[in-house]
Amino acid sequence: MKNNHAKVRAHDAIVGVLYLISAGLTLYTQNLNFLWIAVAVGGLQILSPLTKFCPVYFVLNKMMPDTEPLQDGK
Repeated sequence: MKNNHAKVRAHDAIVGVLYLISAGLTLYTQNLNFLWIAVAVGGLQILSPLTKFCPVYFVLNKMMPDTEPLQDGK
């Protein structure tokens, strides 16, 4: 597992930002439909261990080819 710490931290940061964007847009616009962003991200996080696929890791695996692939569906 070489250099995967940066990939895991990037994943956590991206997911955290998506949650904050969802909450912020909901509070700012008072439109509860923005909570669906958080629901979708949470659903993907729940399904990720079962399917062994994560869209964020898919992109990060392409952007960081010198690291070991994580959650690549294998």
